[in-house]
Amino acid sequence: MTPTRLPVLLLLLISAPPLLAEGMSLEQIAGLEQVREVALSPNGQEIAFTRAVPRDLAEDEDGSAWQELHLVDAEGRVRGFITGDVSVGNIGWTPDSSAITFIDKRGDDEHPSLYRIPVDGGEAQRVATVGEGVVDYSFSPDGSAVALVAAESEPKEVQELREEGFDAIIFEEQWRPRHLWIHDLEGDDEPRRIEVDGSVQAADWSPAGDRLALRVTPRQLVDDTLMFQRIRIVSPDGEELGRVDNPGKLADIAWSDDGRHLALIGTETIKDTRAGRLLVTDDDGGEWTHLMPGLEGHVIDIDWAGDEIVFVSHEGVEARIGRIGADGSNPETLLDETGLIATSVEARGGRIVAAGSTPRYPREVHLLDDDGAERLTESNPWLAEVELARQQVIEYEARDGLMIQGLLVWPLDYSEGKRYPLILGVHGGPESHYSNGWLTSYNLPAQHAAAEGYFMFYPNYRGSTGRGVEFALRSQGRPAREEFDDLVDGVDHLIEQGWVDGDRVGITGGSYGGYATAWGATYYSERFAAAVMNVGLSDKIAMLGTSDIPQELYEVHYRTWPWEDWSLYREASPIYYVERAQTPILILHGAADPRVDPTQSRILYRYLTLQEDPPPARLVLYPGEGHGNSRAASRWDYSLRLMRWMNHYLKGEGGDPPPHELDYGPFE
Repeated sequence: MTPTRLPVLLLLLISAPPLLAEGMSLEQIAGLEQVREVALSPNGQEIAFTRAVPRDLAEDEDGSAWQELHLVDAEGRVRGFITGDVSVGNIGWTPDSSAITFIDKRGDDEHPSLYRIPVDGGEAQRVATVGEGVVDYSFSPDGSAVALVAAESEPKEVQELREEGFDAIIFEEQWRPRHLWIHDLEGDDEPRRIEVDGSVQAADWSPAGDRLALRVTPRQLVDDTLMFQRIRIVSPDGEELGRVDNPGKLADIAWSDDGRHLALIGTETIKDTRAGRLLVTDDDGGEWTHLMPGLEGHVIDIDWAGDEIVFVSHEGVEARIGRIGADGSNPETLLDETGLIATSVEARGGRIVAAGSTPRYPREVHLLDDDGAERLTESNPWLAEVELARQQVIEYEARDGLMIQGLLVWPLDYSEGKRYPLILGVHGGPESHYSNGWLTSYNLPAQHAAAEGYFMFYPNYRGSTGRGVEFALRSQGRPAREEFDDLVDGVDHLIEQGWVDGDRVGITGGSYGGYATAWGATYYSERFAAAVMNVGLSDKIAMLGTSDIPQELYEVHYRTWPWEDWSLYREASPIYYVERAQTPILILHGAADPRVDPTQSRILYRYLTLQEDPPPARLVLYPGEGHGNSRAASRWDYSLRLMRWMNHYLKGEGGDPPPHELDYGPFE
């Protein structure tokens, strides 16, 4: 079948979904819009935000979602600023609150540039461009200059050689560092490059105006950006004034309003799986203070309100917004409403705004007040007319006594006493977790599965984040052991409640969740009647040798190298148990995945099909896609294949796989 352009019928389904009374369709999931970035103006009066709008396959070329710029003004009105076929990112404000700033590639731009658009009307104006394109920026507090982060342009002679065919790729040696540049906005000079040892990832200008905090890595390689970002504090002329030699991963940093302190979300040791500790240091770096050492959760985002830090922490399956003094004094919870999962927070001019989701809608902008959180945006008004399934927090005891949390989405037509099929959705990482907010996506379509009569279960197995460092470290050095036993123990708990039919259980997930899926289809094959593996692992030895994050895999996953313990790697590989496999498995992978090489899927497929009595297996590769699908067409293809595979083996006739051709609906 050759796909053609979609007729108006699917346009209506995706961009203006019909008001259904019974559950969500895959078409509606494909059309979900949601807030991404949020930026509160320095005076606290207006809120800029970006909204992800999936491409309309009936009208647009295939690609990732558009990202529009919108504004909530001082009166609470929402209006679009830059909409349509645009990809606005990294939004902020000029210091005087007169204009929204953003990075985009517009008009005749050769590379992404920094733009500003006045809030009182007018066209977007280019502020600066440099090198291979601006990736980060920060204004001086008086607005007279802006710091830019960009890689230097490739030498002309190298470009000419490539055009002549001399385009050999020298693996991991041709990286070019990102540099810090300062652009004087009151003069006509070009941006001047500031010498910094290493590759600059981001810059934050202090409100005091005399220094910048830089996030710097030794090299511009993924492993370095993930594990070895360190803070360097420099003057606008490049003189190093201090440093923070934080260990391991680093997330957000934020200057205090007076510039005397720097807060950061980091780790206490290089073994911490995710940056989630709230640390504070002085304006010249040095030693840090850990403000909440007993937190059984992870700090997700921070900002300052005067001399206090406002933060979002994820604790279990819920989220909390709180504040605390720079010295750890006066900790206070501002918001801990069950079901509102905040992912970012901004504090300016006495106002606090947050982006977050609930079980009833994807991420939106919220304003905190004395009565809680007021929702300011509504990206999918049609959702109010769609009947959504019940979502419940589940706790159960693993076989060794450890308490595990998860989230259960119930069948929409659930009847007491009847058992239903189950789809187990396993998160990646494993340094990640599910929260009690919006869970439905193209690859984990919970609300559609519920409408089709499934339970869908999202467990936070040991090694997940959200429950503090100790819980997150429990799976290190023991891949696929107790962590994946937790998954089966969760299924058993649901069976024991009388809800789930143990003969009709499917498993799916991406990345580390794909690894769990492969494990379920091999080692635990007798427990799963269907499996859909996405960008997953099958051979631990090859995984470490082909991934772009070998140091991260060693430090926070395996804790040993293959040559130090070949048996650990071998026995943690699903292919080692391929002779057990009888679970029908659909294997999906981005053909350009740098994180989990597609050979991981090819190896598993080949080993399965070479067995004397092979299980049903199918391998689907998506050209150009990386570690997860971003294009609208490949996401649509994925959703259809996932649900058809589960329906065929958990509710249908089973046996041989369904035809590999898909009915794309109104494609033909």
